[in-house]
Amino acid sequence: MIEISRVSKWYGAFQVLSDCSTQVARGDVVVVCGPSGSGKSTLIKTVNGLEPFQHGSVRVDGIEVGDPKTDLSRLRARIGMVFQNFELFPHLSVRENLTLAQVKVLGRSLDEATERGLAYLDRVGLLAHKDKFPGRLSGGQQQRVAIARALSMDPVAMLFDEPTSALDPEMIGEVLDVMVGLAQEGMTMMVVTHEMGFARKVADRIVFMDHGSIVEDSPKEAFFNAPRSERARDFLARIIH
Repeated sequence: MIEISRVSKWYGAFQVLSDCSTQVARGDVVVVCGPSGSGKSTLIKTVNGLEPFQHGSVRVDGIEVGDPKTDLSRLRARIGMVFQNFELFPHLSVRENLTLAQVKVLGRSLDEATERGLAYLDRVGLLAHKDKFPGRLSGGQQQRVAIARALSMDPVAMLFDEPTSALDPEMIGEVLDVMVGLAQEGMTMMVVTHEMGFARKVADRIVFMDHGSIVEDSPKEAFFNAPRSERARDFLARIIH
């Protein structure tokens, strides 16, 4: 579903990604982890063209992301993205946040968009909040609305960029529970996170990054039980402790 091949990226003279290659099969969950500044968020944002890159290729469901002829707006409509800071429209109600992109991008009628949006809102346990504005919701609730909004677009894959990093500790579980449910239902997912409990529970593979490079790309059991690199062993010792 997602194929990243020898991707490199620079900000001026600074190289933020170096020859990165990995892939995500349909229905798989791949967790991308590593220390801060290792390039995790930049890598995941190349998948839907939010971060351009200077070398290599990224393909999503057979579509070449870096091809100038690719309609990135249409591609992004097929790839759900959940950010650290929710990115909800504060002046729109939850219902309006759920329907806007469906109507404007997918061309759905307002009635159809509302039906689908509220169905996913119910799925994340927030149907009773449909008429509230984001500012009246907790951080965990806002992130669950953001997930429902992404799902309303019928994505072929979901990208999560540290979806719990801006949340208070007691709110993290409610967001992870939704993500676990998606994984168990077979959603193709690429997740940047430090939540190793989530990774142990649902990941098929772990991609470990450091200084813009993919240091390890291995099945979950191999990564947690016998990481090959000293850098990954040190990271796990620190984060699990």
